[in-house]
Amino acid sequence: MAFDFLTPVEDKVLAHCELLPAQALGKYLKIHTKRHGLPDLESISIAIIGVNESRNAFEKKPEKLDISAIRIQLYKLFRGNWNSSLADMGNIEEGETVEDTYFVVRNVVAELLRKNIVPVIIGATQDITYPAYRAFDGIKELVNLVAVDSRFDFGMDDELISSHSYMSKIITEKPNNLFNFSNIGYQSYFNAQEEIDLMERLFFDAYRLGELGADISLAEPVLRNAHMISMDARAVRASEIGLSDNFSPNGFTGREICAIARYAGISDKVSIFGIYEMENTVQSAQLMAQIIWYFIEGFNFRITESPYDRADNFTKYNVPTEIEQLVFYKSHLTDRWWVEVPSILAPHTKTNSPALLPCTNKDYLEACDQNIPERWYKAYKKGFN
Repeated sequence: MAFDFLTPVEDKVLAHCELLPAQALGKYLKIHTKRHGLPDLESISIAIIGVNESRNAFEKKPEKLDISAIRIQLYKLFRGNWNSSLADMGNIEEGETVEDTYFVVRNVVAELLRKNIVPVIIGATQDITYPAYRAFDGIKELVNLVAVDSRFDFGMDDELISSHSYMSKIITEKPNNLFNFSNIGYQSYFNAQEEIDLMERLFFDAYRLGELGADISLAEPVLRNAHMISMDARAVRASEIGLSDNFSPNGFTGREICAIARYAGISDKVSIFGIYEMENTVQSAQLMAQIIWYFIEGFNFRITESPYDRADNFTKYNVPTEIEQLVFYKSHLTDRWWVEVPSILAPHTKTNSPALLPCTNKDYLEACDQNIPERWYKAYKKGFN
């Protein structure tokens, strides 16, 4: 069984947990321990997994990631008004080869997906995104992947898979389950023009750091449509994680990255959430723990809603444009918006039904002024290519 490869949470984390108050998250988790083994997953909604594999790091790591330090910071946080049950399943350690580690990651994540459990992966390096993505094989045909990253991570054509080139592997390897890739927070000076051009040719979406810094809520519709989130901690500015040499002066603030994590948790489609490339500093461990907390917080406020299921819970707005008539829906319950764009996904559906895309109130107001967001044109082109 895939779970047999998981190692228990370290004793020092459990010892620290014993000293915590009853309301702390560590007292609420079902934990994989040496003494009691793996927890019963019958009622579990979210499972935390550490992956201590860094041999394919683009910048070689001088030391292993201290996942226990992140757990200590996470366990001491007070849980919210949550109904979901959580488990910490321990770690996946390095296999004899990197491919062995990938194999275990893929199988563990796939098993959790089959059990309808959302894995939260704490990974040393972002190339772990690749085996986690491959876990969808045979489970989901079309996958929307969102990376919170300052780089696109395409790499060169002949480059071996690494934390800076894993996306090339995902795009080119069969079976190709990737329907859409979106990047949140890229910084132009970290990406070659060829990579930016490739994003355009493949009709992928990219949102610059400055754009999101001006309005972090722009990330919500992107994350609402995602099945998998890969978050590179280096998208956070250096001052927020302890002034590491591997981090940039520019990036998301701690507040912004936690807001993104909460949006990811709220999305009822997100099935895998991964955080990678952390540093071994107290401040980094604290921020990573808080990111996970906010994802769990968002998860506990998930609402599955669609204008097609309960039309009476939505207000419908018809907006005629020069191209076609757009239909917008606003939820009475969450104030979230969707837009119905005709014919976008015709080749992918038997009914030729229109696409229902997450959007914002700003998108609706822009459409009323005949300004159509570029990403809708990309979605249209993607459907017919």
